[in-house]
Amino acid sequence: MPFLSITIDLDDRDAEATEAACFAAGALAVTLTDRRDDAVLEPAPGEIRLWPATRLEATFAQDDASADTLVSLAAALGVPVSRLTVKTVADRAWEREWLTDFHAMRFGRRLHVCPTHERVADPHAVVVTLDPGLAFGTGTHPTTALCLEWLDAELRPGETVIDFGCGSGILAIAAARLGAARVDAHDIDPQALIATRDNAQANAVADRVVTHAGTDTLPAGADVLLANILAGPLIELAPRLAALVRPQGRLVLAGLLTSQAEEVAAAYRPWFDMQTAGERETWTLLAGIRR
Repeated sequence: MPFLSITIDLDDRDAEATEAACFAAGALAVTLTDRRDDAVLEPAPGEIRLWPATRLEATFAQDDASADTLVSLAAALGVPVSRLTVKTVADRAWEREWLTDFHAMRFGRRLHVCPTHERVADPHAVVVTLDPGLAFGTGTHPTTALCLEWLDAELRPGETVIDFGCGSGILAIAAARLGAARVDAHDIDPQALIATRDNAQANAVADRVVTHAGTDTLPAGADVLLANILAGPLIELAPRLAALVRPQGRLVLAGLLTSQAEEVAAAYRPWFDMQTAGERETWTLLAGIRR
């Protein structure tokens, strides 16, 4: 059965009110997407953080939609019908549709992130099997890619690692697959911790990946600490993160724009010798050695 898609750019409209109006008109589903290329990273639990330019798409069963539906929806939204974009969408296996755009990716010399529907042919590859899910992190964002490349090049077998802000667990699992003896993964989002545990189990490293809802249980003396979050929290957390790294241990910071790199680096210089370890697009990776 084909479906009818009705799209509107939110601009200054209230997202929740617009969504409610669509469901009241009979929508089966409502999706919010970015119509430009603005990053939205690490919302707090329960927080809904939208892009500056957000597009709303409402899906209706074609048999239930009519010209009257379009007119009544436009009236409920307080916009002319011309503001609504309408198209017919063919029925497909939607639960697998996202797989068509997600393929195996290599980071550095040997590390690959691969969805479950593909295989990596290289027998020497270190593979993290991961499908997109609710928790942030599949390797497609530059900040995650920079961290994965650092792990591939720099992590030493047998080291202990903290993944602070683990999201899907991709960095924790990559570290374990690359030979880390233990990885402690922390996130404030319960969904992220569930995803990390599930993904660790799927990658046969659950015995070496330990999740933490709070920071008090994170063990001090880590060989490596990775924090792929945002510049503001990185600056605020500097004393706490520094205390978790052993002398001569290494710190890896990501999630910051190049314009924010110096301010973040300055926050860690009381404890670390900091340097730029990588750049991609507008993003920078910082690395430091604990004095």
